[in-house]
Amino acid sequence: MKQLGPIAMLAAMLALGTAASAQVSLTPDGKPAAKQDAPKEKKAPPKKSAAPATPKPVPTPTPVAPPKAADSPFEDPNVDLVYGAYQRGQYKTAFDLAITRAQYNGDPKAMTMLGELYENGMGIKRDFAKATEWYKRAADAGDREAMFALAMMRLAGRGGAVNKEESVKLLASSAKLGNPKAAYNLALLYLDGQTLPQDIRRAAELLRVAADAGNPEAQYALATFYKEGNGVPKDLEKAVRLLQAASLAGNVDAEVEYAIAMFNGSGTPKNQPAAVALLRKAAKQNSPIAQNRLARVLAYGQGAQQDKVEALKWHWIAKTSGKGDPELDEFLADVPAADRAKAEAEGRKWLGNK
Repeated sequence: MKQLGPIAMLAAMLALGTAASAQVSLTPDGKPAAKQDAPKEKKAPPKKSAAPATPKPVPTPTPVAPPKAADSPFEDPNVDLVYGAYQRGQYKTAFDLAITRAQYNGDPKAMTMLGELYENGMGIKRDFAKATEWYKRAADAGDREAMFALAMMRLAGRGGAVNKEESVKLLASSAKLGNPKAAYNLALLYLDGQTLPQDIRRAAELLRVAADAGNPEAQYALATFYKEGNGVPKDLEKAVRLLQAASLAGNVDAEVEYAIAMFNGSGTPKNQPAAVALLRKAAKQNSPIAQNRLARVLAYGQGAQQDKVEALKWHWIAKTSGKGDPELDEFLADVPAADRAKAEAEGRKWLGNK
């Protein structure tokens, strides 16, 4: 998935001046009125004459009761109880709250949630038709996540017939609204060349949009574009920066490629210990390529202390996943049978515990 810089806040002080007004009673000639010159027809005492006139009565407004505290999700849009329940795994509660918000407040986010709950059978019986219905209502209301979800359902033919044309339109609309997943999947369609005419440059543009938004899969894919010069100028340094970003986000394939780049010093300063540590991390996440590369590093003692038993362990694990290495087989052929058996036992144990 963005670094925000510090925000400087400015405060402006406004000086408010208030002036008091005084009323002075003047006679027509501008001289102060004497008490004996007061008009005889005014029988009321002087203090009475200075009193303001009694205002005319005005209708009293009907009291309005203060708003009640929100006791349901659609009464307070600032409290997303639906998503909170979903995150806690309380899917039935999320469904009940979402249906209320969708029906009484027309909340597109709640409609999208209902679509997801129906699509995956969480808290409710799985129903692709109802999932499609709720996704469509939310998409029509402008929710980009619903557009993406509905596009993927149309593409797979869930909840209705396959509709690639509608799927492409929905993905494009969702991507235009800033959804990185939609941009990434639309790029894949341009790469595939079946649903859409193949367009490597357009795919690269969409991958850049998704990568800039922090999508690790798009970062990894765009890195391979820069590495090979497909749809973009070849640039190893840009490729490595993207690999690093995707690696930090947990993309295992990016971890492997970034580790190899650091090990060889390609597009980045050489750092073999850091590379080995990252390869080990990816190997433990069951990447056969990482397991094979780690086995090589340990077998030859490059960037790490030589350990042929540990190398055999990871080599054996990689082979079980279909990543064989004849050169490594030959190099480790002289390992004693006891050590070979120990390595295989450790490999079996690791596979059983993963």
